[in-house]
Amino acid sequence: MTDRFDALVLGGGPGGAATALLLARAGWSVAVIERKQFPRRKVCGEYLSATNLPLLDHLGVGAAFREQAGPPVRRVGLFAGDTTVTTELPRPRGVAGWGRALSRERLDMLLLEQARQAGALVLQPWTAESVSVVKDGCRCTARCVRTGAALSFHGDIIVAAHGSWETGDLPTQHRRRSPRAGDLFGFKAHFVQSALPEDLMPLLAFPGGYGGLVHTDSGRVSLSCCVRHDHLQSLRRVAGQEAGDVVLAHIQQSCRGAREALAGAARVDSWLAAGPIRPGIRLRPIPGIFPVGNVAGEAHPVVAEGISMALQGAWLLVQELIAWDRAGRQRSALRRVHQEYATEWRRRFAPRVRAAAVIALWAMRPHAVAGALPWLRRWPQLLNWGARLSGKGASLNFGADSSFRALTRETAERAILMRGG
Repeated sequence: MTDRFDALVLGGGPGGAATALLLARAGWSVAVIERKQFPRRKVCGEYLSATNLPLLDHLGVGAAFREQAGPPVRRVGLFAGDTTVTTELPRPRGVAGWGRALSRERLDMLLLEQARQAGALVLQPWTAESVSVVKDGCRCTARCVRTGAALSFHGDIIVAAHGSWETGDLPTQHRRRSPRAGDLFGFKAHFVQSALPEDLMPLLAFPGGYGGLVHTDSGRVSLSCCVRHDHLQSLRRVAGQEAGDVVLAHIQQSCRGAREALAGAARVDSWLAAGPIRPGIRLRPIPGIFPVGNVAGEAHPVVAEGISMALQGAWLLVQELIAWDRAGRQRSALRRVHQEYATEWRRRFAPRVRAAAVIALWAMRPHAVAGALPWLRRWPQLLNWGARLSGKGASLNFGADSSFRALTRETAERAILMRGG
């Protein structure tokens, strides 16, 4: 097995897999280092807005997504106290269809397998232990989780797509620290026999946290939520109960809509927990290392845009990398490539990050929610406006960008000629 690649992708989730797929399709040699064996469950809201449908088609997984995903989500709502408010979701211009939810067990498998079929080498389960920038690129030491065997790989560039919740020693990872009162921890589980309307995705606003419900694949409803650490500690004073069950009881007590939707439902898998969640923008320039997904930036999950930002961010990054390749791959130009990628990322996603922060802060404060409820009852269209602020009405022109198609075709043809194919 060769140890030299055009790109090393650390993480095989949506952002990493999409990046690897697009680069491999453009003729790059790509290795993906993913520490988990798929399929794997993951704390995630699982919803993809309709803005992603053209991109999923371009990636080659659109048909499978439509076949496997839950029912179309046409309405957004708010469950807070005894109040239930709903309104129609905005539809992006030029996009046919509605947003839908698909479990990460299935979505991640679809994308990573497509990257493998495009020519990417997938190392799984392997974990990246160290990364260093060298004169002619980057070095990464990785270890097989099963056997303990270690290998060193060289990449012209590294794409960091390992997520933001795991601590570690990589230059793009957070260092471990003690939990703080305001830290948010995420929980997720699936339920069957729910009374939640199939076309509705409500926001759950409750003291100390927020969450969401959505119909996903296999007739299940996905409940995902975030809870402040100090509030979680207070709730867990109830002895003998799992943390997820304590949080669920708190949500049902606080939200009549959630209580009614899950009254006759049965949980079908174990609770997942993760955190602390770290919303914010993290586009620190490191020569030759490009962040994507939550490593680049993360909105509060309250707006259900995490997967969308990962997929669409991968698209933006690959456009810049292919333009760099077309210009001759000068390493001195990598800083400019990072700057242009960061500028475009901020232009498209920074408003979502800011809007999500405001909505999350509001949803966790009962007095703020109570003050807004009379307005929301009278003008439920305000929820539609909030959905637009979170990015559900903005669509990139995936697949229709003829200049990008020409770049990928030209790069692929040149790579085949260079390799004697």
